[in-house]
Amino acid sequence: MSEVTKLPTHFRLLAAFKTVGPYLREEQSKDGSYWFDCLAVCVDDKKAPEKREFWGWWMTLTPTDSGFEATYHSGRYNLEGDWVGDAIPQSAQSEVERTQSDFEKKLAKMLDERFAKSLSSVE
Repeated sequence: MSEVTKLPTHFRLLAAFKTVGPYLREEQSKDGSYWFDCLAVCVDDKKAPEKREFWGWWMTLTPTDSGFEATYHSGRYNLEGDWVGDAIPQSAQSEVERTQSDFEKKLAKMLDERFAKSLSSVE
């Protein structure tokens, strides 16, 4: 049986998502809802690593009848390890958008090639 004909079970999806890059937050994902994020730009790289915050994006991925739907958010990853929906400064905006776009292309390609599923997104 080819890979594309296998049903995308929770564990097959987790394994496939890991091949897309370091974006999957497996501990925050569950069957039917998958969580990804990207720390794209350091807010202040002069601070010690343990004191740094980041601009970036986070996304939840949920199955639909025809594939998957991605719901994106952007903002700041704070010192407590939480995402806050703060406005991204213009100086970081293009890098956040680029990393999100690159990830979405890789994810869509993998879902199509491995599972014959489409990806739609909601901002």
